[in-house]
Amino acid sequence: MEKTSPEIAELKHRIEENVQRKMKTSSDFDFLSGVIWDRTHEIVSASTLKRIWGYVDGPVSARRSTLDVLSQFLGFKNLDAFLEHISQDNGSDRVTKQHIKTDELQVGDSVFVSWKPNRRCMFRYLGDYRFIVEQAENSKLKVGNTFRCGLFILGEPLYLNDLVQGDNPPVAFVVGNKDGLCELDKI
Repeated sequence: MEKTSPEIAELKHRIEENVQRKMKTSSDFDFLSGVIWDRTHEIVSASTLKRIWGYVDGPVSARRSTLDVLSQFLGFKNLDAFLEHISQDNGSDRVTKQHIKTDELQVGDSVFVSWKPNRRCMFRYLGDYRFIVEQAENSKLKVGNTFRCGLFILGEPLYLNDLVQGDNPPVAFVVGNKDGLCELDKI
């Protein structure tokens, strides 16, 4: 199965949630390899985990036997059982984290966000789901950029639509792709 498939992305996400650790450094993969051994008594090397997570280059597909062990780590019999489980989950849920809905803002309201490492922005609501960047620190977003956004969620990436930067055509853009928003306030 391809490492970039939505199913494998879900498997990796659930493993990270289970161990309460994002796989971002070499030592994270050493840690995970050890935890997998402790729980399953199966060996999955840190280098294999790095390839599956895309931390290092490797084959496009992951071995079925490795994916079976990762599924067993989460308490499933094998990969097929994991896939059956997630196919029954519709993947939808209510937003329970701190959030700001754009349709509850008034024109002129401002939203402050920050994300790692050390990035901060202030956006002013223009109406019709449109914002303008009023302040930007250590970010690819610049003062005067405009975008559309319907929902800000603390701890989740921020997805911007129709980001306009200067004379460039509008693009989609993700803020806080790895760790999500660290701070979120309506000003």
